[in-house]
Amino acid sequence: MRRLVLGFGLLLASGAPALADAGFDRWLAAQWPAAQAMGISHATYERETRGLEPDYSLPDLAIPGKPKPPGRQAEFVQTPAAYLSDKAIGTYAARGRKLAAQYRGDLAALEKRFGVPGPVLLAIWARETSYGAAKLNYDALRVVATQAYVGRRKDVFFAEFLAALKILDQGHVRRADMKSSWAGAMGLTQFMPTGYLKYGVDLNGDGTANIWTSVPEALAATASLLREEGWQPGKRWAYEVTLPAGFDCTLAEPDAAAPIGEWLKRGVKVADGRTIPSSALRDKASIIMPAGPYGPAFLTPANYFVLKSYNFADLYVLYVGHLADRIEDDRPFAHDWQDITLVKTRDLEFMQKKLAAKGLYTDKVDGKAGMKTRSALGAYQKANGLKLDCWPDAQVLEHMKRG
Repeated sequence: MRRLVLGFGLLLASGAPALADAGFDRWLAAQWPAAQAMGISHATYERETRGLEPDYSLPDLAIPGKPKPPGRQAEFVQTPAAYLSDKAIGTYAARGRKLAAQYRGDLAALEKRFGVPGPVLLAIWARETSYGAAKLNYDALRVVATQAYVGRRKDVFFAEFLAALKILDQGHVRRADMKSSWAGAMGLTQFMPTGYLKYGVDLNGDGTANIWTSVPEALAATASLLREEGWQPGKRWAYEVTLPAGFDCTLAEPDAAAPIGEWLKRGVKVADGRTIPSSALRDKASIIMPAGPYGPAFLTPANYFVLKSYNFADLYVLYVGHLADRIEDDRPFAHDWQDITLVKTRDLEFMQKKLAAKGLYTDKVDGKAGMKTRSALGAYQKANGLKLDCWPDAQVLEHMKRG
């Protein structure tokens, strides 16, 4: 087996038998004081780090001489039409309705305790691990240790490394059962080790929040997180809407929030037949247009942004929210998602840099067409007499390249 051998940096890739990774071993030994300060026993530290080896096959590592591969997170490389597949969501919704009946009592108790509806919890479970069907084959401790040693976010993952050791030290799970995704997220609803320690809920009094095999406790941890992030009980996550003719798409971003009643006065109409209760008319909300003029638009109150605390991608939130709706009432989006072509990441980074240079964009340059990027593109289109659709297409790209 080929093995990457590291000291301080990447030295060689060898076909020879695996050798001890001296640099990683020194790094591990140096972390004991921090683990001790966190209350982790020396016996646990010795047991769990003995023989621990880094996994250099993980994505998002900062190995010298090895270029960073392009990001492949589905929320950012798939079109809305592909990501929000009606067929896939319909299948998950059907399964979700069966699970809602199976766990009716547990879900009712969780909503009473945390204020989060059962369908929302089920939808997150579906999106995260396909209702537990997804295989998590990575050793969580090995993942977070590798990322803490040679990842691009070492400080973040060092905290996760210590938290993973704390979980093992407290006996919440056996090391062999502490499996995770390649990014270190664990359990049915995918919690990083620090998140587990913060949000885990022991429902049956056995001293452990079992997010790995207990559906009620995994969903309880998710409900605990959402409540802590500000979930508003009895409020919706979003409303699909029809925008008035000539709507200024530069207003479709979080900073352009207004009371829901004000949006309705401006001609925004609910598109899916739902009624907005009078108690919600004063709630502030934003408009988002995930596919610009080529798909549905949404009115997004506070709970939309609470869901973003689970995953910051708008398409993720739309998937979870829409799936939750369809578990309750199986209706598709009122408007269709059109097939569109996404510009390449490097081209979008170029556009963001151009927008920033003109003072139109102040967010990070990441090659992702988020709400602030699309609003800035609309401002650029206005300033240059281009068609106003706030969408990063070839026309805008070519105009920018011409200077």
